[in-house]
Parts: sequence; structure tokens; C-alpha cells
Amino acid sequence: MDADSLRIDAIGTPCTSSAGPQTETAAAQRRPDRIEVSVIAPAPYLRDFVGQTPASVHHVAAQRVLHDPAYREFFAEESARGAEIVVDNGVFDLGASLPPLDLLRAAQAVNAAEIILPDVMHDGPGTIRASDRAAAELRELGWTLRLCAVVHAANDDDWLRCYEHFVGCGYVGSIALPASRRKTPSSDLSKNRIAATGYLDAHGMVEPGIVYRLLGLGRAGHLELFEQRRHDWIVSVDCAAPVILGAMGVRMHPDGPYEKIPTPAVDRLGVIDPARFGIVRDNIAAVRYAANCPVEIREAQ
Repeated sequence: MDADSLRIDAIGTPCTSSAGPQTETAAAQRRPDRIEVSVIAPAPYLRDFVGQTPASVHHVAAQRVLHDPAYREFFAEESARGAEIVVDNGVFDLGASLPPLDLLRAAQAVNAAEIILPDVMHDGPGTIRASDRAAAELRELGWTLRLCAVVHAANDDDWLRCYEHFVGCGYVGSIALPASRRKTPSSDLSKNRIAATGYLDAHGMVEPGIVYRLLGLGRAGHLELFEQRRHDWIVSVDCAAPVILGAMGVRMHPDGPYEKIPTPAVDRLGVIDPARFGIVRDNIAAVRYAANCPVEIREAQ
């Protein structure tokens, strides 16, 4: 399949633009001491909790874009309003990443700026192999989107090897650091995201020109963002916790404390009681407060 044949997305609709590298990254547009917050919610509640004013950054699930017309329409609309769309590869929800061609089709459908390359949870060498293969395949297809690599590892040596590979490989324009979800504290770079970002800063390992993102909220929840926002090179974080916890009736207090409790996957929440919409919105505000992000929920149209 050649590049021209990819001008039609998986839904059969002609693409309106090339979705190539953006002329100005989110990092260039934002001010220091601020992290953009992308809220993840079940598809029926996108217009209740996810729309942004002003439009900023959205992480979207590739599998949902491909198979849910309402989901696809919503994020295409947010893209048209100026949001930067990052297409996630589906590994967290599906257990394995979608193939590159599906990721590309999803990106086309919502005019995305960036694709998160296939990764393997907690496996640095496996992630490097998967990302290298996908990047090569996308290059062969003649497509130029910003490519995001996720740093995974089982230990500190693997973490450093994985990070240094992606910084030096030449195809990465964005690096994502997954949340630290262990129940017990650890000082390991592979298990403590605050330690990892601090290490990069202290050792002069932050690469100019690369966009840095946080994936999810971990053991410390939104309180981690008070620490992370001192790194002015961290651009965004995505999170479902404020929606999931709010749907369960659990409040995220702006200044803490925070206790990580067992929660269902966001797409398994079912119907959210309208009486808890206020808690969900308050939780989203608490996360944005911790991130110093002034974006608000766009009122449903």
C-alpha cells in the first residue's frame, strides 16, 4: 500500500489535511509551571467532561476513533477548534498495541498531530523493538506525524537504555513517561516518575526540541503534578481518575490527601449518575489546579 492510498481513512472519508508536524509545539505555546491536562472519559460523556476551553491537548484511543462515529466526530471537532490530538496505541486498554496502519488511519480521521508508537508494558527491550518497527513502517508509508515513544523498563539500567535509545534514534519527537502505580514507594527510575524526571533534570538529559508527556496518574494521584510542574519541559498529562473516582462518588481534594483505591477501567463505568456529575467536574478542576492548568470544561453544545 502506498502513501496516496492512505489519503482515505478507515471510515472511508477523505482527509482534509495532512496532519504533519505542527509549526509550533504545545511546549512552545505554554508557559512554565503549567502542565496541560487531557481528561479521559467514557464515550457517552465526552461532551459533559472532556471538551476544552480553550482547546489544548487531547489523548484519544485509536480503537475508539476507528469504531465509534460519535467519538471520532467529537475529537475531530476539538481538533478543528485548535486542540492538539495525540492518538494512543491502545495497549493499556487492549493489552497490545494496534498495528501502525490502524494508528495512522485513526490519526487521519481526527487530524492528529502525534501518534504514540506501540509499546510493551514494563519491557524496555520489547518496547524499543516494537517502536523501531512501527516507526520504520510509517516512514515507508511516506507519512510524517510526530512520533511519541514510551519509556518502559523493569529496572534502572533498562530505563536508561530505553530512554537514551529514543532520544538518539532520530525518529522520536515526543517521549512519554508512564505513571508510577506501585502501592509501595520506590526510588527506582522505572518505578518512580518523580525520581525519573528529577534524574533527567539533574543530569542534563532533557533533550531540547522533544515534547515530554506524562501518561496517567499514579500512586500519588494529582498531587504528583505539584512536583512535576516545576519541570518546565513537561507538556501534558492524560488521566481518567477524576472521572472514574467522581462516578464512584469519591472526591479528589485539591490539596490532598489522596488515597489510591481499586477502580474499574474507564470504559467499564457504565451509566454515571447525573447526581455525581458535580463531583466529576470538581475532580477535574482539582487535577487542573494541581497542574496549574487554566483550561476549563467546554459547555456541551
